[in-house]
Amino acid sequence: MKIIKLTELPYKQKAIIKSFGETELYVKLLEMGCIPEEEISVELTAPLGDPIAINVSGYQLSMRKDEAEHIMVEMIETKKS
Repeated sequence: MKIIKLTELPYKQKAIIKSFGETELYVKLLEMGCIPEEEISVELTAPLGDPIAINVSGYQLSMRKDEAEHIMVEMIETKKS
């Protein structure tokens, strides 16, 4: 599967957190529940595109787009019926 930035993830598409690029935000992201192998999705975006609301660890979290840029995710395949 392809690894992409969280900011590239389509709305409501579920993904798995894989890593945090080179960032000093590592501890802050972990404290917010952004833990590797946790499921995540982008739920809302502010009118001007920043901040975004994500769903992670069972709750909705708001974060700036420049923080989300550092979260690398792998999209979860959706089953087609």
